[in-house]
Amino acid sequence: MPSSKRTGRKVTKVQAAVKTAKPKPRKKTVAPEPELVPEVVAFRAQKPRVDPQHAQFRLLIRKGGIHRWGLFAGEDMPRNRKVIEYTGERINRRETRKRSEEQGSMIYLFTLDNYWTLDGAVGGSGAEYINHCCDPNIRVLVTKGHILYMTKRAVRKGEELTVDYHFSKDIERIPCHCGSSNCRGTINVK
Repeated sequence: MPSSKRTGRKVTKVQAAVKTAKPKPRKKTVAPEPELVPEVVAFRAQKPRVDPQHAQFRLLIRKGGIHRWGLFAGEDMPRNRKVIEYTGERINRRETRKRSEEQGSMIYLFTLDNYWTLDGAVGGSGAEYINHCCDPNIRVLVTKGHILYMTKRAVRKGEELTVDYHFSKDIERIPCHCGSSNCRGTINVK
């Protein structure tokens, strides 16, 4: 039997094996992601698209200069014209709260009124890919239960469509990366 160098006591084979065995690396524990609504999972799996039924002009979805995907003009658009309607599943306040927690950083929720929200991740028209900018070329018109995106000025072919999200100053401050000369530094209204 081998002996311990420090104490001179005899050490069994099991004790020797335990002392010389390398510790197993600990597995990193990752908090499980919240369960997503099946329709949202399906939305994320599909290629981004524009529903021509809701678009008045030729629109393209491609990698955006501001954030992930962006919606781009496929043709010149005059000032003060309807571009696209924001569509999606109509959900109540409770479901809105639940989905905003589930969806993390990929949220396509647009508040319609004090009770209803449209979730562009479920049945969206492509308008959900319009990014925020502090100096936008698109404005929002909410009328009779519809959310319409209208040109604020003439938009050139190839230009990314942007809108000011006007997030409340009372919610978590979200930094803005629009790069415009009039950038507030936050998506929230100051």
